[in-house]
Amino acid sequence: MHKCDPQSQVSPAHSSCCAPAPIFALVDGNSFYCSCERVFNPSLINQPVIVLSNNDGCVISRTDEAKAIGIKMGDPLHLIGDSIKRHRVRVYSSNYALYGDMSARMMATLAQFTPELEVYSIDEAFLSLGGFAGRDLTDYAREIRRVVRRDTGIPTAIGIGPTKVLAKVANRAAKKNKVSGGVLNLCDRAVQDSVLAEFAAADVWGIGARSAAKLARMGVTTAMQLRDADANAVRKLLTIVGQRIVLELRGQSCLALEMVQEDRKQIVSSKSFGRPVYKLDELKEALANYATRACEKLRRQKSACHTLSVFVQTNRFKDGPQYYNSGTITFGAGTASTVRMIAAANGVLENIFRDGIEYKKAGVILSDLRPASAVAFSLFDDQHKHAQDIKAMSVMDAINARMGRDTLKVGACGASAKPSWSMNASKASTPLVPAWIMKANMRTKCYTTRWQDLLKVGS
Repeated sequence: MHKCDPQSQVSPAHSSCCAPAPIFALVDGNSFYCSCERVFNPSLINQPVIVLSNNDGCVISRTDEAKAIGIKMGDPLHLIGDSIKRHRVRVYSSNYALYGDMSARMMATLAQFTPELEVYSIDEAFLSLGGFAGRDLTDYAREIRRVVRRDTGIPTAIGIGPTKVLAKVANRAAKKNKVSGGVLNLCDRAVQDSVLAEFAAADVWGIGARSAAKLARMGVTTAMQLRDADANAVRKLLTIVGQRIVLELRGQSCLALEMVQEDRKQIVSSKSFGRPVYKLDELKEALANYATRACEKLRRQKSACHTLSVFVQTNRFKDGPQYYNSGTITFGAGTASTVRMIAAANGVLENIFRDGIEYKKAGVILSDLRPASAVAFSLFDDQHKHAQDIKAMSVMDAINARMGRDTLKVGACGASAKPSWSMNASKASTPLVPAWIMKANMRTKCYTTRWQDLLKVGS
């Protein structure tokens, strides 16, 4: 990632004679998870809608209508039941298969508008508009919004600025300012002053609650005050990260687009269980599924794992005996084999498992990741077995890519029927599922990734 020189104090009009000055646009899907649900259920439009976290725990997405009645991000479902009933809020379990596919469609649509794009999160992307300086960027952003809405059904907000931080500020302000029409351009200094003066320092990208409290003690509470603060003083208070934020607010680009995602240094796969788990065999089945997902990610980035950690824990929010334990195993030559990983995870689990414990969560952590092409064997490593593992995993990945996830899987993952989590499914048609499967009693269908869930159009 490009970083600006922290000691440099250039003006906001900084530019290179050899290249156009950078201009960034941040495109963000509005209430993204809720918007995905609305695409396939138009009756939800203008209605309060919320989407819940894993195991139907807390609110992780909400529409403007839900915000208006006081529902906040992170609100536990069991504490807002009265408000949900009173205002007839539509409640959904998270459907990550749907949201992930809709995200891919949105990003593919955005890629039509610029050759330089950074996918920042499932619902956000930075676009480089530096080569479009001759155009009216506000109109161009409105065209981007129109096409994304037409092609995916997802409403967006777009913030434009000479730096990533200013584009983030513009995006947030565009959402709050209904007059903006979902687009705000902060390339003009006068417009910057107007917006930053009303923008809380705590809401600036990269400034958390603790940092905001430190800034408040030195009299900095707005984004404009942060921009105009002494950069070196901010660095002493918030490290070099805080200083870069100050420079970005001044218009000096310190953060370049990251168009190539770096390989993960660590892969974690874990979930809370839908119901308490007591048996070793059930924990093994859960870990086998988590290890499978982790190994799929590992192979996608063409890496091999040299250290595997396994952990189990009880519900720390529940009265009763508490237990947490973990164990680690290393692989001399590294591996990306699901079979080897599951066998190793089972061995670690057997060492840390305790009878009579009500387990709530378990997981696997893959670390010390290195390129699979650089695997180094010792005299005691079975290179033939390693080659067989690679070939078997390649075949399994190819089949699952063509026929759908888990078409072919390791037997340790269990032969239980996949749960039919559709809200329209009758109780009789819902199969018995393992205790470790997350609760998702209000999940909609996978409209875009499962043949049987495709919408049917009547004659």
